[in-house]
Amino acid sequence: MITRADYVNFPELMVDFLNYNDAIKNRSKHTISEYASDLRTFFRFMKAYKGLVAFDLDNFDKEKFREITIMDINDKFVKKITITDVYAFLVFCKDTLNNSAKTRARKVVTLRTFFKYCTVQKRLFTLNPMQELDSPRFRTTLPKYLTLDQAKDLLRAAAEGPCPERDFAIITLFLNCGMRLSELVSINISDIRNDETIRIVGKGDKERTIYLNNACISAINSYMRVRPVDGVEAKHKDALFLSARNQRISPKTVQYLVKQALERAGLDGFSVHKLRHTAATLMYQHGNADVLVLKEILGHENIGTTQIYTHIGSDQLKKATDSNPLNQPNVLDK
Repeated sequence: MITRADYVNFPELMVDFLNYNDAIKNRSKHTISEYASDLRTFFRFMKAYKGLVAFDLDNFDKEKFREITIMDINDKFVKKITITDVYAFLVFCKDTLNNSAKTRARKVVTLRTFFKYCTVQKRLFTLNPMQELDSPRFRTTLPKYLTLDQAKDLLRAAAEGPCPERDFAIITLFLNCGMRLSELVSINISDIRNDETIRIVGKGDKERTIYLNNACISAINSYMRVRPVDGVEAKHKDALFLSARNQRISPKTVQYLVKQALERAGLDGFSVHKLRHTAATLMYQHGNADVLVLKEILGHENIGTTQIYTHIGSDQLKKATDSNPLNQPNVLDK
């Protein structure tokens, strides 16, 4: 992943763009890193394509390509780039880098975002030259998810693990709330409110509220009765889920415990992220939850306009979470 330490090797215009999306647009660190990587590849290609460096694109050498500096990229250079040049870059990505259509579509988004910034914020162009740049078409696949019976098998397997109360609570939250892995490990005890809601910090540090149904509340309460108190360092005391070392549980530990539970349940080909798909699918199929409500619960970045959010009331959010068929404290007894 590209970090701010790498900015010393980037031209000023590119750094300004990345900082703008970080500070003003509040993009996630992952998105910023993708922007940086895509633009670095693009500018390296452009220098070779326009003959500004001694590099043979027809006899591609990956290591030599990485040695191409982009520090001399400036406003004058960017203003000469045309949409035809970008098409050549996308062909290079397809034929030489073997990028999938989905990866190329992401790079198109990066370039459209960058040239919009150059047009609106930097005013290098009167009209955005990439305004008509289309994305490659690619086939979307349906997300893989657990059936209701498989979800119950997984919960049963979690309850039979080495840390049953903790692992059961973790998987219960995944299956009922559709949290991301990063969101779950960052939960603090103080994030759980008296009105049976929990504050979640998602991508780009965006906060949202999730309603805890009866199954989640019961699982958390059971875990809190056995959660270690003594021997927990001050910086970890507020962490909801702790590791065997009495520290905030790490993403790798959660991935491992979920993998172990899946294996005990005889479920192959699933992951933590598939549990997120499962939560959304179960609420949609069994609870008739509105798609827009599900997007609010899941905290998708591309959820739509703010106006759409205003039509989703808190009662709808609570009803959607409560409608999850796993919302039973004693679900394994059913």
